[in-house]
Amino acid sequence: MTRQENIDLLEHYFTLMQQGEWAAVEDMYHDDIVIHMLGTTPASGRMDGKAMVTDDLIAEKVHGALVPETIKFARNWKIMCADDERVVAIMEGGGEAKSGVTYDQTYCEIFRFKDGKVIEMHAFFDTALAESALFDNALARPRNPSDAKMDY
Repeated sequence: MTRQENIDLLEHYFTLMQQGEWAAVEDMYHDDIVIHMLGTTPASGRMDGKAMVTDDLIAEKVHGALVPETIKFARNWKIMCADDERVVAIMEGGGEAKSGVTYDQTYCEIFRFKDGKVIEMHAFFDTALAESALFDNALARPRNPSDAKMDY
């Protein structure tokens, strides 16, 4: 795929995510997708295959920990760079967690495509926030988030 085709594909992916069209988002995953999640949280590590990504990671560990009517991913995103193989983007999303903690997460993600679908993704995110909000594992000394918003 060309650089522009990869950008267009990712723009479509984030637009579907923003609209809450999760079945359509999942259709954009290649059957052999591999996702690498940063850190040591219960959602971290390598996930192989569409079922593991959609059922275990997304449905159970992320969306399953959030109050359904508050879930809003891709509230904001920006494609940072792209080539004929990969696209790097920053995306904001989340919702109210069932733990009572607000999950306003920022992700930096590196996507690779095959046959017009996402075949690989590396996700970098605030693992301390994920532990606290999604897995009810509060930090010993939590910090308040900065009031200074990032500009990207």
